[in-house]
Amino acid sequence: MSDAPLRHTPLIDTHRAAGARLVDFGGWEMPLHYGSQIDEHHAVRRGAGMFDVSHMCAVDIAGEASLPFLRRLLANDVAKLKLPGKALYSCMLDESGGVVDDLIVYFREPGRYRIVVNAGTAGGDIAWMAAASEAFGLPVSITARRDLAIVAVQGPQARAKVWGAFPHLRAATENLGPFFGVAVSGGGVLAAGDGDYFVGRTGYTGEDGFELMLPAPRAADAWKALAAQGVAPCGLGARDTLRLEAGMNLYGNDMSREVSPLDAGLGWTVDRKTERNFTGRAALDANGQRHVFLGLKMTERGVLRSHQRVSTEHGEGEITSGTHSPTLGHSIALARLPLGVRVGDAVSVDIRGKAHAATVVKLPFVRHGQAAG
Repeated sequence: MSDAPLRHTPLIDTHRAAGARLVDFGGWEMPLHYGSQIDEHHAVRRGAGMFDVSHMCAVDIAGEASLPFLRRLLANDVAKLKLPGKALYSCMLDESGGVVDDLIVYFREPGRYRIVVNAGTAGGDIAWMAAASEAFGLPVSITARRDLAIVAVQGPQARAKVWGAFPHLRAATENLGPFFGVAVSGGGVLAAGDGDYFVGRTGYTGEDGFELMLPAPRAADAWKALAAQGVAPCGLGARDTLRLEAGMNLYGNDMSREVSPLDAGLGWTVDRKTERNFTGRAALDANGQRHVFLGLKMTERGVLRSHQRVSTEHGEGEITSGTHSPTLGHSIALARLPLGVRVGDAVSVDIRGKAHAATVVKLPFVRHGQAAG
């Protein structure tokens, strides 16, 4: 356990004033919930909720070598990003094919990109990028944007609520497609001329919405303006159940330096169509896929949790993330299972030394607020 003091986002005083239950999350003091994790979960599925994700880090990559650098660095191919603002989800791998981090990269303009990395890995990620730039002989500027706060607004009403809070954003974002971002000007609460504003139509809940990157001093006023529109403050607890229902991986649980993207259900993010020599490709080509990554749902009472053993007719697997699904009303999990396991298979899960029945299902569990199966 580190003795280092907990880090804080620009919204820490706002969370404290709202009576949030605060916890240590990767060295950051963050809200777990504001009273009811279940209510916050339903707010996102049925209306709109907002999350402080300022502990994550935007990293700006710039320079003439940015494109070849990112094509060597990332498993997905940023050369596919042709239109300004288009975003791409990718893993950053080590030479053994393990996942250093998963991230989103936005193409801003030629020679200019923005990457958003996870909180717990941010420092290591930036050092990894800097070392890679030197090793590749592709010099780029790497700038951690800790001057920015990030607020995610998610749910079927999220975009309308954002436009209600910040009317001037509507013109710039009304026609913004999913997985696109756009630089925007200030106005109203988001004062003009005081920094960099960026809106991405991205998220981590399976719902529509925006992720707002804005100057840190504007975060509290923006949060207040969204709350005035009826957007519910939500904490890490709801964020986890929402992403799990949506079948989205969590770094450190479902993937890590010990797990390849092929074994984490992320083979679709790995470029196998070009001859591009990205870091980790040789190991992926040599080792191939060793597991399947699928969903489980309980067919009897019990709660699925990470690290529980799963027995199948093809051998044993392991749950990587599990929880009770507020939307579905039963327990669900993501699991790394032996090759040969298929959707529909009956399996058993060891819960406190007792075998419990479960069924293998495809992901996601929930789509647009309803059961996906």
